[in-house]
Amino acid sequence: MNIAREAAPGLSHSAAIREKLDHPVIDCDGHCIEFLPYFHEYLTKIGGSDMSERFRKARIGEQMTKRTPWHTQTVTERLRESRWKRAFWSLPAGNTVDRATAMLPGLLYKRLDEFGIDFSVVYPTAGIEVPFIKEPELRRAAARALNTMQADVFHEFRDRMTPVAAIPTTDPQEAIDELEYCVKTLGLKAIMITGNVHRAIPVVDEKAPELARYAPWFDHMAIDSMHDYDPFWAKCAELGVAPTAHSGHQGVASHRSVTSYVYNHIGSFAEANHAFCKAVFLGGVTHRFPKLRFGFLEGGVGWACNLLADTIGHWEKRNREAIKHLDPRTLDVKKMKELFLAHGGAMVKGREAALDELLARYAVNNDNLDEIDEFAACGVNTEADIHRQFRNYFFGCEADDSMNVLAFRGATRDSHLQAMFSSDISHWDVPDMAETVEEAFELVEDHGMSMQSFRDFMFVNPARLHAGMNPDFFKGTRVEGAVDKLKAAGDL
Repeated sequence: MNIAREAAPGLSHSAAIREKLDHPVIDCDGHCIEFLPYFHEYLTKIGGSDMSERFRKARIGEQMTKRTPWHTQTVTERLRESRWKRAFWSLPAGNTVDRATAMLPGLLYKRLDEFGIDFSVVYPTAGIEVPFIKEPELRRAAARALNTMQADVFHEFRDRMTPVAAIPTTDPQEAIDELEYCVKTLGLKAIMITGNVHRAIPVVDEKAPELARYAPWFDHMAIDSMHDYDPFWAKCAELGVAPTAHSGHQGVASHRSVTSYVYNHIGSFAEANHAFCKAVFLGGVTHRFPKLRFGFLEGGVGWACNLLADTIGHWEKRNREAIKHLDPRTLDVKKMKELFLAHGGAMVKGREAALDELLARYAVNNDNLDEIDEFAACGVNTEADIHRQFRNYFFGCEADDSMNVLAFRGATRDSHLQAMFSSDISHWDVPDMAETVEEAFELVEDHGMSMQSFRDFMFVNPARLHAGMNPDFFKGTRVEGAVDKLKAAGDL
């Protein structure tokens, strides 16, 4: 069905595709670019002119317009300090209309039909940076200013767009405070979190604080955190908002090239989402909050297919029953010695005492038996339990990623991973905003995705993520009727 090539004169291919579909298109991850002079007015109003100036100095983006230390260093100097290369030339430029569209909600609203998109969940670009600001007072003020501005500038367009609130999560109470304000005062319905909090390793911070920035660890808030984030997850469930993780691992581990942003970017969102999703599952968050749904954005779904398979494989081999045969105390030391003496030859001869000592050590269990069952927190007793919890996870996938089809390869819809159309308009990887739906339809034309799976990708799964948490999420929007039909059919 090559409907992408049937566009009428003056109609984009994406719009032509949308005309032929019997369902709406929901973009789960559009983007805007903030008009910063306007943002600074909000920041000044909330925190004063001093706060605005502090933000200018702290913000990576504005530092990069000047000669930063990275620019003035040689490659050798960058390697010595591990100064990794950050994003550059990351916003539309040659396509002037698209750049203006990214910055003007009114123009974006006007062009949605051209894009073939009925409704867009719009993420802030500054919101990717704000939660990582180290200074608590500045971080809180910047988040509050950004969220207030977004609520104001998108308000008149709420029938087709909804802005996403940036929730800083360095401290659980900080996250709860901003979440409550955004939902109860600003009326926002969608949120983004980082999925990881950058912290200094405590012992390094204590003994060599000047070196702490070179020895960070990444708190994924769901496992092994020094903070209790359950009150935050509970608040998300109470307020009917799905936490969506939207940050990469650039600058982390193998994503620290001092010369190549491309090297740092490839796989960074997938790696960050993999780590956070794994923490949410094994940390038992989904088990404790079974109605809470999570979104993992911009990393595609290939990593999730791998994570699901690995999780099942590890559970099969390392659940509390399966692991019993690995208990060192079950080792038959007498039989082992007999086998060594019978088959060890010169390797063993004359070393019987050493063999006895070694086998005695082998048969000792020094582990804390209360910590043996690493699946206890997530309450998994069968493979079906794993699949059921993964139904709470939703994966934002960019239109041109052919790996998206992997999400729909299961035998039934219930075994599919819930991949969602994620345009990522406004950023460098979308050279033409009007082509994202067309690119997504190539999954059908070129990669064998069924029309049912395409419907799930472009509409059902984004609706499930948000309306599954908040039945009124799409109330008053262009897609309200279609979502209501999903509810009536029990498809949310």
